[in-house]
Amino acid sequence: MKFLINMNLPRELGRRLSNLGHDCRHVGDVGLSDASDEAIVEAARKAGETILTHDLDYGSLLAFSGEPSPSVVIFRLRNISVGNLVSALSRACDVMREPLESGAIAIVGDSILRVRRLPVTR
Repeated sequence: MKFLINMNLPRELGRRLSNLGHDCRHVGDVGLSDASDEAIVEAARKAGETILTHDLDYGSLLAFSGEPSPSVVIFRLRNISVGNLVSALSRACDVMREPLESGAIAIVGDSILRVRRLPVTR
């Protein structure tokens, strides 16, 4: 999978995910460290990446956009160490892979996994 990692998550997450075979960019490494959420969404959309974040704003932004992409994984973990982030993402990947590839908002928590396909309709 291809990921764009938001500023609120460590760069080390990208290195660890790359070692597991994923393509990763961190917004701080590609000139987006001060970019708006909207600009990050657009960059991920153009590159076919799923945004990894700890920021709830992305769920609302994508839900109300009416667009089918990009996908976002929002971590809601008490322990956001790199090891725990990688472990949580790896555990959820089998369930999330197909929805994320076609467009979805996923919430990954300590004891929950929610996936909502995009675009969100009423």
